[in-house]
Formats: sequence, structure tokens, C-alpha cells
Amino acid sequence: MKNLFHTLFLIVSIYANSQTKPIDSLKFINQNRIKEDLVKITQTQESRNYQNIKTLNAVADYIKSELTKACDSVTFQPYLVNGKTYKNVIGSIGVEHKERIIIGAHYDVCGNQQGADDNASGIVGLLELARLLSKEKLNYRIDFVAYTLEEPPFFRTKQMGSYVHASYLHKNNISVRGMICLEMIGFYSNQKDSQRYPLPEMHLKYGDIADFITVVQSEKSGEFGKQIELLMKKQNTIKTISFEGSSLVTGVDFSDHLNYWFFNYPAVMITNTAFYRNKNYHTKNDTIETLNINKMSAVIEQLYLTIKQLK
Repeated sequence: MKNLFHTLFLIVSIYANSQTKPIDSLKFINQNRIKEDLVKITQTQESRNYQNIKTLNAVADYIKSELTKACDSVTFQPYLVNGKTYKNVIGSIGVEHKERIIIGAHYDVCGNQQGADDNASGIVGLLELARLLSKEKLNYRIDFVAYTLEEPPFFRTKQMGSYVHASYLHKNNISVRGMICLEMIGFYSNQKDSQRYPLPEMHLKYGDIADFITVVQSEKSGEFGKQIELLMKKQNTIKTISFEGSSLVTGVDFSDHLNYWFFNYPAVMITNTAFYRNKNYHTKNDTIETLNINKMSAVIEQLYLTIKQLK
């Protein structure tokens, strides 16, 4: 039935664009393309968790097909876990350059759910950045990496797709300028008390309204992290704060960037703060209708301008 009326007209245009007005300053983002990606990734018959390899493979195939439209080269990075094959998807631009930047996001989910914010939003950001940056003449190579097995029961194990990738880079002495992890960039709120923090004193510094994006760093983020922070804030497309913390602060290393830190690569996480904000985290309520497409688009555009200006 014409793909169920084009998946109910892209889920009623993602619930009327989450009932928000467009951000007028956006110049580069194709929101229809973003909505299409979200539907393709989240509206699967079975959830894209580690138990449903057929679904994971279908999503990986979609990511590969979209990266192929923009990248110089696209490959799978397969690996075995408990006798089953899982795979990262890697698309590259600027392959003539030796030094590279890694932009990564995981495409698997925890349990049986859509995982719209966690982490379809990050994958959509990855795809749109590949499309935009492929049109630029940059002085470095960019690898866009979609990871599998970020979620439990593989989190913090060597079976994480990001560990497999970071380990490959390390073993082959590949020069990496830095890694940018996209982890939950789609959920926002203008309501009072909608934002929580790992430390109580952060309320006084950052406020309690969940209307911003964060650049999460540690001492291992180095100069690369500082550059990303300054350039993100310079664009002023969406309110941006930087949080620097150690691994002792709960959540600061709760994504794929932790494996690049493990191999001493500079890395940052771009996130809306996950469970400190989004109460739908790891539940069936994490659906595309809860996302703010406008703010999510602003984050992607801000990242695009930031990466383009990296020297």
C-alpha cells in the first residue's frame, strides 16, 4: 500500500515537527531528509538490538546505502561475537589525506524499542554530516563510523563496535586528530526543571531548562576538544555548553568515545545529556514523535560549520 502511505506520511511529518516553529537561521539542513532517515531507522518490524541480527543488518545496509551516495569509499567492518557476525559501517571522504577525524554514532538499541533519541538521532546526524561535508574541500580525511553493540550487555566490553574500530586504528598506527561521538541529540524541552545533572552545583551554572547541547570532554580530549568547544559556541546556532569531567562523574564516558580515550585518542561527546534529560531513555517511549527536529537540525548544522572550520 505504497509503503503504508509512505509510513503514514513520515509519521505525520514527525508529529508536525514536534509542534515547534522552524529555526530561521538554518541554511544547510534538509529536514525532510532527516525525517526520512529517522523513519527508516526506527520503524523496523523488530527492534535493532543484538538479538535481532536481521534487523541490525537491514539498518546497517540502509546506512551503507546512504553513505555510498556521499563518500569516496564505504565498507563494513565485520567481527564475531559468540559465533555471530556483527558489523560497523565506515564511510570515508578525503581519503588522500593521512590524518583523519572520526565521527561516530551507534545504531543499535537497548531492548525492544524504537530508540529514536538513543541513538537514531546520532546516526541521522552522522548521515547528514557526511552529505554536507562531502561537498567541502578539507585538509584531512573523515571517517563516518556507525557502530554496533554499544548497548548492554556489551557496553564497556571489547565487543563494542567502537572498541573494535579504535583498536584497529591503534594496531595499524593510523594518525587520528580526534573523534566526535554523536550520542542522543534529538530531545529538548523548554519546561522548567526539565534538566538534571550529575553534580548538584551544575544547576547554578547551567540552569534547569533542557534547551541546549553539550560538548563533553575529559583531560584526554586535549586541544582537539577545546577547538570543538570554541567553534561550536562560535556558530551560535543552538545554545551550547561544555562539560569537562573525569570518568568518576557518572555519564561522562557513557558512549563510544570512551574506547578512543582508552587508546589515548582525543575525543568528545556531543549529547543532550541523555538520561539526565530524557525520561524516555531505554524505554518504549523513546519514539520519533518526542524529538525536536528543529533543534536537532541546529545541532547538525552547528557541527557541520565547526568541522568545516577546523584548521
